[in-house]
Amino acid sequence: MRADRLLRLVLLLQNNGKMTSAEMAAELEVNARTIVRDMEALSSAGIPVYAERGPQGGWRLTDGYRTNLTGMNSREVLSLLLAASPSLFRDLGIEDQHKSAASKLLAASSRPLRQDAEMARERLHIDGAGWHPSTERVPLLPVIQEAVWTDSKLVIEYAKDSGEVSRVVCPLGIVAKGTIWYLVAATDGSEGEIRTYRVSRIRKASPVHGSFVRPSGFNLAEYWDASTREFKSRLPIYPADLLVAKDAYSRLARERYVQIISSTDMGSSGTRLEVQFNTLDSACEIILGYGIRVRVLAPEELRARIIAEAAAILTGYGQDPAPLE
Repeated sequence: MRADRLLRLVLLLQNNGKMTSAEMAAELEVNARTIVRDMEALSSAGIPVYAERGPQGGWRLTDGYRTNLTGMNSREVLSLLLAASPSLFRDLGIEDQHKSAASKLLAASSRPLRQDAEMARERLHIDGAGWHPSTERVPLLPVIQEAVWTDSKLVIEYAKDSGEVSRVVCPLGIVAKGTIWYLVAATDGSEGEIRTYRVSRIRKASPVHGSFVRPSGFNLAEYWDASTREFKSRLPIYPADLLVAKDAYSRLARERYVQIISSTDMGSSGTRLEVQFNTLDSACEIILGYGIRVRVLAPEELRARIIAEAAAILTGYGQDPAPLE
């Protein structure tokens, strides 16, 4: 609707100060001529919008023109702007409405609050799809968050499988994936390699005197998405062929650690699936949870493992109770 588009134009100008017709057209997915007509309509309606000519020109509002938001403090506004990952709104089909609401909220806020919100978005990313439930403790998170907010270097001691290591890092942002926290930081040095650290594995964290300059163009959300894709691509793969009862197919398709490659309808026998698990152990654990609703066709190694596990379960239930190993 045009009325909604006109309102979004006003909010864009309030948030950005000055924008070209091309920039606004790209944001609203219309052509530049439509933007010019909309600007004329806003001016006719009494909105103090005007054009600056020249190579650095663009559209802007008269200084001081804005709406006012009352009744909310800065922490309340920031909590709404950072409440959830954009991917969650995308899944719900309301991504555009979320962007519009955030734009309106920022437009009605003070300049310092808008600057705080932008800084927070640069340094905090929330990934709503957690790996798995976790109750791990993160006592050093406040220290890390302060370093992220102030662009201060940290010296950390980090627990790796091979032992603890100590290094100086430049904290760029923190990511919440479900209930697990991660620190994204550049290593201190000329190369400045960007790495991800699980906060619960950071044993010590102390600020180092002096600040650092953030990498130009670094985007926390884009880095995290790319890092997640790379991590998933390095996971081990264990292929298998299964025969799945029709009433178990939808449940299996929702399993986080099962990827369905292909399916073939076998009529009343069920559905034949070509799938990928992460490991043999993971495949056994998942398949055994379906009882007779899932049968292994291949590989033979997995079939033999499932048969042995099922036999052990049957034997255990047929004998007197004994201590579990």
